[in-house]
Amino acid sequence: METVEHFVEKFIPENYNIFLDISRKERIFSGNVAISGEALDNTISFHQKDLAITAILLDNAPLVFEMDQANEAVHVQLPETGSMTLVLEFSGRITDNMTGMYPSYYTIDGLQKEIISTQFESHFAREVFPSIDEPEAKATFNLSLKFDQEAGEVAIANMPEINVDLRQETGLWTFETTPRMSSYLLAFALGDLQRATAKTQRGTEVGVFATKVHSAQSLTFALDFAVRLIEFYEDYYGISYPLPQSYHLALPDFSAGAMENWGLVTYREIYLLVDENSTVKSRQNVALVIAHELAHQWFGNLVTMKWWDDLWLNESFANMMEYVAIDALEPTWNIFEDFQTTGVPLALKRDATDGVQSVHVEVHHPDEINTLFDPAIVYAKGSRLMHMLRRWLGDEQFAAGLNSYFDRHQYSNTVGRDLWEALAETSGRDVAGFMDAWLEQPGYPLLTAEVIDDSLVLSQKQFFIGQHQDKGRIWPIPLNSNWQGLPDTLTEERIEIPHFKALAAQNEGALRFNTGNTAHYLTNYKGGLLTDLVEQLTTLETHTKLQLIQERRLLAESGEVSYAELIPLLTQLTDERSYLVASAIDQVLSGLEQFIDEGSQTENDFKTLIEKIAWQNYVRLGFEPKETDTDEDELVRQLTVSQILRADNPDAVAKAKDIFAAHSDKLETIPASIRLSVLINQMKTAETQDLADSYLQAYRQTNDGHFKHQLAVALSYTKSQATVERILSELKNKNLVKPQDLAISWYNPFLNKDYTQEPFWVWARENWDWIKMALGGDMSFDKFVIYPANHFKTQERLEEYRSFFEPQLGDLSISRNISLGIKEISARIALIEKERFAVEQAIQETH
Repeated sequence: METVEHFVEKFIPENYNIFLDISRKERIFSGNVAISGEALDNTISFHQKDLAITAILLDNAPLVFEMDQANEAVHVQLPETGSMTLVLEFSGRITDNMTGMYPSYYTIDGLQKEIISTQFESHFAREVFPSIDEPEAKATFNLSLKFDQEAGEVAIANMPEINVDLRQETGLWTFETTPRMSSYLLAFALGDLQRATAKTQRGTEVGVFATKVHSAQSLTFALDFAVRLIEFYEDYYGISYPLPQSYHLALPDFSAGAMENWGLVTYREIYLLVDENSTVKSRQNVALVIAHELAHQWFGNLVTMKWWDDLWLNESFANMMEYVAIDALEPTWNIFEDFQTTGVPLALKRDATDGVQSVHVEVHHPDEINTLFDPAIVYAKGSRLMHMLRRWLGDEQFAAGLNSYFDRHQYSNTVGRDLWEALAETSGRDVAGFMDAWLEQPGYPLLTAEVIDDSLVLSQKQFFIGQHQDKGRIWPIPLNSNWQGLPDTLTEERIEIPHFKALAAQNEGALRFNTGNTAHYLTNYKGGLLTDLVEQLTTLETHTKLQLIQERRLLAESGEVSYAELIPLLTQLTDERSYLVASAIDQVLSGLEQFIDEGSQTENDFKTLIEKIAWQNYVRLGFEPKETDTDEDELVRQLTVSQILRADNPDAVAKAKDIFAAHSDKLETIPASIRLSVLINQMKTAETQDLADSYLQAYRQTNDGHFKHQLAVALSYTKSQATVERILSELKNKNLVKPQDLAISWYNPFLNKDYTQEPFWVWARENWDWIKMALGGDMSFDKFVIYPANHFKTQERLEEYRSFFEPQLGDLSISRNISLGIKEISARIALIEKERFAVEQAIQETH
């Protein structure tokens, strides 16, 4: 494995004094940086990528240097070692790749405008100025910049502006010195921005910024949450927010969801702005993303991982804290339900594939870093492990350990063990001993529970979906049972607990493990244990229903149980008002679709089953929101309307058409929670070329990212070759389809439909070089490997996938996903072959 040299071992930076002169018109920038620090060697190196460095000076004397583009470096010969200040003069280009310094485009009053902003994580600061671009190389930063400024335009950065009078004379924007921080957290932006501001109780200025195409009202939801979240974290961590400002900027073009730059957090617009026609889910998502990024201001920014192999420490922690924070601020949202229906199933499915990465992964080369941002592992699984640890320790001990950790390591770098030591000191428990097996080993255990000769037998083995090699891994499993008289933790492969009947007599209800569904494992209840649970299914609490359905679905995916066994479970749940249970049912229905061919009799029978499951909620909730609705009602309605229309129910189809007709002159005004279903229904039942044109026109004109996504998904239901060809011809048109939206809004839904899968798969392979060029540094690039693996289910597709991607296994940014993709498709093909007949029979028997 190729390993990069760590430049901080030869030069330790203390301060960067950066000046940039930016020309948007020419798409170039030039500047200089004075880097103060300590040289430990006569040959030192700085990172740079695609910069032209014209001079490097020490005490105004030029130094000898050598450019090394292959290693993104410049090597410098020094006449001496020790403390010094080097001045580097350089220039570079503004590119469209959404890394380094780049433009975001938007249209207002028919004119295209742009915001210039930065994205330096993971290792892209080197595209804008020479630096030691490694997380361990913390330093302070002084930033000043000029740009071809027009009236009303502003510049913002990590810190407040200073020398305002000078700027008004010279056009030079200057910002206060930052705290010690890593280079990837530096940020700035410039352009025509509106803002909304407020202050926290301790005086931090909080600001939300966006382009002026959005209403001023769309900034207020985020502003309110940002203020409240900072105050919550200050109390929870016991450490004040360290900067004078906390700015939040919505960008029209943004690769990830958001980025935690210290004092200037950047976001995709859909994760910061909330307009009046929004859904409960979109508002909750905005709150969660802000909570995630603000958690990083302490965990990640104040205390930073030493190197990228501890990225999980940043992301898993922030992913957990976003739920802790929002639950504290908005308890009626029951926000942990969101994690149970999104993050948990994502982690459980991905982590069951042999070859998946562990949460903690060694990183040898920067090209590997993007592969670590795996939402299912570093975010969802890591977060689940942190929830598991928090429950194991208790919230008070957990918070006390965090306070100790921040106090001891602020403004410096850590490894994972430093956190375990702090938590162990405050709790008195062996945290490292508990967590190591979960973090260092890929995958997770399956706990099997059965009664044999009046003994309760508990055993564990690694859970897999698809081909695998069992390596005999063992985990310390927190049993978290609802019964008294059982051990807390299973640390061996198998234990027997005698006198089950006596134990059952001392406890109430069916035996359950992993109550609350916080620990990262599945339980396979066998024999009478399963019978007891299923018999009580309709009376179990909603979390338990969700968990049982979720676990049985995954057991079916793996072949541990038959997929057909899930169908009788569903037919018991026709009067479920809980979003948790409705979501679990919907995931099973989606899983069943892989066995069903379009146009078959089984598809007709399946639609009848869906209608039976959805009917009572449809009657109760209908299409239109009511004043008496709870947030949960809206979430359930969203699923119910989607299902009843998937079943082609005539009453629902007619109502959806009426709603469409009432809003046909402005589709954006359809209530956001049912808008996707209404748009899909119209495309399925009344497609014309004019309809497709109207969707594309609405896509072009709207500034609402959620609406754009809904229009693209609705278009994927087309059965028109002309529409398919037209869309394919527009995918490379950045004025219509932003590169950030290409994978999730266009490629994924069209790849998931029988009619459109072939042309989109062909398009991706024929345009692979363009995709790699446009998105190679982007966090959505690997989705072009992941999404086909999510949908393909025939031997022919598997062979095509292999032949196209196996020659690219040498590409570090996608190699792991290629290997996992082959296993995922193979497992799906085997499952369908094995289970199809039984599933068809079970669906038929529901009539």
